[in-house]
Amino acid sequence: MSMEPNAVTLTVFLGLFALVTGLGFVASRWRAGDLSSLDEWGLGGRRFGTWVTWFLLGGDLYTAYTFIAVPALVFGAGAPGFFAVPYTILMFPLLFLAFPRLWSVSHRHGYVTAADFVRGRFGSRSLSLAVAATGIVATMPYIALQLVGMQVVLAAMGANFTWNIPGFGAVDAPLLIAFTVLAFYTYSSGLRAPALIAVVKDLLVYITVFAAIIYIPAKLGGYGAIFDAAPPQNLTLAPATPTSLGPQFGYATLALGSLLALFIYPHAVTGILSSSSRNVIRRNAMILPGYSLALALIAMLGYMAIAAGVRTDPAYAEGFAAFGNNFAVPALFLKMFPDWFVGVAFAAIAIGALVPAAIMSIACANLFTRNIYKDWMKPDCTPQQEASVAKIVSIVVKFGALLFVLELKSTYAIQLQLLGGIWMIQTLPAVIIALYTRWFSPIGLLAGWAAGMIAGTVMVWQLALRTSTYPLEIGGLTFPTYAALLALAVNIAVAALVTLLLKEKTKVDETVPGDYT
Repeated sequence: MSMEPNAVTLTVFLGLFALVTGLGFVASRWRAGDLSSLDEWGLGGRRFGTWVTWFLLGGDLYTAYTFIAVPALVFGAGAPGFFAVPYTILMFPLLFLAFPRLWSVSHRHGYVTAADFVRGRFGSRSLSLAVAATGIVATMPYIALQLVGMQVVLAAMGANFTWNIPGFGAVDAPLLIAFTVLAFYTYSSGLRAPALIAVVKDLLVYITVFAAIIYIPAKLGGYGAIFDAAPPQNLTLAPATPTSLGPQFGYATLALGSLLALFIYPHAVTGILSSSSRNVIRRNAMILPGYSLALALIAMLGYMAIAAGVRTDPAYAEGFAAFGNNFAVPALFLKMFPDWFVGVAFAAIAIGALVPAAIMSIACANLFTRNIYKDWMKPDCTPQQEASVAKIVSIVVKFGALLFVLELKSTYAIQLQLLGGIWMIQTLPAVIIALYTRWFSPIGLLAGWAAGMIAGTVMVWQLALRTSTYPLEIGGLTFPTYAALLALAVNIAVAALVTLLLKEKTKVDETVPGDYT
């Protein structure tokens, strides 16, 4: 099957897309609440139980770009692409231990964002603003990458017609339609929409993944034939040398840094704070590893694409020319699955873009409304004004990300997302460490945050934004290290030094120990 439009594939895809669109609008009446309140619109009323939270967090963290990019990395580079598997397992003890504390204190004081907690804990609007701004800036390219994932599958189906819009030129019409629909049902239903749609999305993902790991190997001659087709150097990490610890050290630090950053992203915090109790979070820490199993199987699609020979197939040359290795999974599905199931698989990926994009835009809207608009622009705003501003900002964020992808190369979104993880982890001292101690002063944390942001950005800039693994040289030995961890070390060191030098006391802490348990 080529990239020409196929009636069967498009019909199945559009049918499933229409289903989730309907669910998005119906969601406003599901567990009905006053959507003129930010608590109800932006956090679903904090009433989601174990299974809804499981689907919501899974839909939030395992995105369309995960479905595209992880196997694409395995397809191109091999074993390093599996780094996402250990970090998505190792992060759950952190979720189990730390985030019930964040939920409890947020529930007690009505905090909607992590920046709300920082302001209450340290009495510093400036530190809260730094955390909020970091979250928004780091999340925007993440939203843009969901559009990149959707672009790939729309192009693979041949649904790539354009409209000429004055001032913007030719615009991908299907992408514009999809995100316009997303904007409207997110505006009307808030977090309830992606929570309900996430159930359908995850069911489609699991159906697609389990079909792929059974059906495709059977057609390719089994897993032995799949591994035999992969270049031997792509099956394992390169060994260390006398002068360098090699890719293994970089692999381990990338996994460690990624797990520390993932759950402090605004969309992850939004999913956690929407839970009905701290025990819901703990139960999810125990059952969410089921998604890590799916992720490992998704990564295997990269090796399957090599064995299927999609790179050398002339039918997919156009897709690889446009999207590079990101076209590996769509090409594999087009080649191996019957037309109707291609529609199911592509719907899983496309809906896997809509769910996280909706949650991310809501999270950014919550941050802007609470920690910029209310704190700095209109302190006396009413709850209704809060919710109205958040709804408008959620639309602006979506279309800002859409314009980013349409006007600029997707490469820029990828590079900014590379920086996003490095930036996001710089909020860890003010958010996660602060759940246990407020020894650091607000000025110290702010100075540490600034130092970490600068250090991380400079390191990746020196690497020409091609990688986030920085070659740290000590005593003639090279330690390939995830730049986020090095920047975090600078952050904590500066925060501690400034705290000790200034001996500044933390302003009034509106929380008490009992709020965390």
